[in-house]
Amino acid sequence: MHLVPKTVTSALHADLAPLAFLLGRWAGEGEGEYPTIESFRYGEEVTFSHVGKAFLAYAQRSWSLEDGQPLHAETGYWRCPSPERVEVVLAHPTGHVELAEGSVTGTALTLSSSSVAGTRSAKRVDELVRHVDVAGARLSYELRMAAVSQPLAVHLRGLLRRVAGP
Repeated sequence: MHLVPKTVTSALHADLAPLAFLLGRWAGEGEGEYPTIESFRYGEEVTFSHVGKAFLAYAQRSWSLEDGQPLHAETGYWRCPSPERVEVVLAHPTGHVELAEGSVTGTALTLSSSSVAGTRSAKRVDELVRHVDVAGARLSYELRMAAVSQPLAVHLRGLLRRVAGP
């Protein structure tokens, strides 16, 4: 016999108070560029949720605005080892796992990868740097990347709006 846990509404873990501004579902659009590819536009949805433990669950997906085809997705966990620090663990379908650490100041985050590991068939990614800023119901971000023998450069910029609360 398998027991299915009941759906329980849990209070946000106290350690996550510095990240509470991220909770909810966000949707919007972004622009991508990189020295090795043509520029592109995309739609995106991001969800931050919790179950009362000391981490936020994170899910992201994006699609082409031209034809609706899926582009990218990430899933992982965000946590705060201290009120000013944030740690992120993400899995990418490109064969990468990203570990990032950084700071949280008010409703702004800066994260730098401490490690990006890839499968044998994954393209080489050396570094990722993310800047996230939330102002009310607006989340803007920039992702810089060093990959495939290119130096750190802007890869993605997006603007999302909160479409569902925590």
